[in-house]
Amino acid sequence: MKQGKTGIRLTNGQVGFLLVVPGLAIFAGIILYPFISAIIMSFTDRTMLSPEYQYIGLQNYRKVFADPYFMKTVRTTVVFVIFSTLLPFTLGFIWAILLNQGFKGSEFLRGVTLVNWIIPGTAIGFLWSWIFNGQYGVLNGLLMKLGVLEAGIPWLGQTGTALACVVIARTWQMLPWYMAFLLGGLQGVSLEQVEAARVDGANNWQVFWYMVLPSMKTIAFLVLILGTIGNLQHFDLPWTVVQGGPARATTTLSIEVYTTAFKNWNMGKAATIGTIWAVLLALFSFVYLRQVNEAE
Repeated sequence: MKQGKTGIRLTNGQVGFLLVVPGLAIFAGIILYPFISAIIMSFTDRTMLSPEYQYIGLQNYRKVFADPYFMKTVRTTVVFVIFSTLLPFTLGFIWAILLNQGFKGSEFLRGVTLVNWIIPGTAIGFLWSWIFNGQYGVLNGLLMKLGVLEAGIPWLGQTGTALACVVIARTWQMLPWYMAFLLGGLQGVSLEQVEAARVDGANNWQVFWYMVLPSMKTIAFLVLILGTIGNLQHFDLPWTVVQGGPARATTTLSIEVYTTAFKNWNMGKAATIGTIWAVLLALFSFVYLRQVNEAE
């Protein structure tokens, strides 16, 4: 119980509520209000060409789900999320295992690995768009010098290779993030148990499969969920590299929302796609929070 100079007595619960009010106000103004406004807008035909609009019910949702381009966008998003999550996770896990051996120079390599994690996504996008450039790109120049190619390949100009280029760029960006978390988990594995297993005749694969992996199960799952959520909402790198092209081959939900709203000026449809996108994010966020609570 608290008593101020005015004689007003506040309970601990009331004091706690007053302390969180500023945070709640910021959350409501920056996140909750725009989110609710977007949901309401998804039931309108609002555009950026006219201030007038009407409520049209579920027509936007019907049009979106009937649009073959939207379903293609969903498939592209799924492919992008799967590969840009599993590939850096796998490579990051392997690199974390190597760095966990504690050899000379491992700390230096750990620091060097973290460098590209702190580089802005836009800068990384420009870097890899230069590497994959079909006319003067580094990759084509290297392959032609080695005699692998006779002429340059437009990696970002082909529907069959553009998405793979974006996945590679995203993998390069996120590998240090996975490595850092997984290396922390590996350092929590009991070395005594590992040595005891080796004394009993277990090989490296058996130690990893039956001892290391079970100990890493919780953190590995959480990292995968966080990586999936991050890739579902990722925008800057794919947009910088190829802007959703060619022929929408790299258009994900985040890019679709942007182009629909600010290039086609259809705010109602963009809000509809954004709402569907938010529902997908909420599903993975729910799984993540539930796993965190179980871990605690």
